[in-house]
Amino acid sequence: MEKYFIASKIFNGITLDVISSQRGIRNVLINSPIIKKDQPNVTKLRPDDPYMFGSFKQLEDYFERKRKVFDLPLEIIGTDFQKRVWKELLIIPYGETISYKELALRLGNLKTIRAAARANGANPLPIIIPCHRVIGSDGKLVGYGGGLDVKEKLLQLEGSKNLELFS
Repeated sequence: MEKYFIASKIFNGITLDVISSQRGIRNVLINSPIIKKDQPNVTKLRPDDPYMFGSFKQLEDYFERKRKVFDLPLEIIGTDFQKRVWKELLIIPYGETISYKELALRLGNLKTIRAAARANGANPLPIIIPCHRVIGSDGKLVGYGGGLDVKEKLLQLEGSKNLELFS
């Protein structure tokens, strides 16, 4: 049975749980109350443990506006299409947004818009793979697993939304 590790930390009112394996970061969960931390193959660690690969320091730097790109070992689990979508998300610059339509066009087929939106929503590494940078064609915030309030805060932090930061 493979061993997994979990650590938690609160950043500006947002609770982040990072799940890793010996190979890299597998998941980032935002404000998730439903985590089975007491399973036999899950070990709870401190955020500064080596098996967290420095992820919490990089997240802290991100929230302090000192980091725009993450440099972490990732263990990405998903379909080939999901991985294509997530790779495309990594190209969206800090502080910028694109629409789901634009995401589908970047993938080469407007007809994939719904599949791209589903893959965006299934992103296991939010913030690190910046799925929050995808918005509706009308500029509205739509769909975010961590909640639209968190998506708004992340976009505001990056300067792509002109709103009161972390109000």
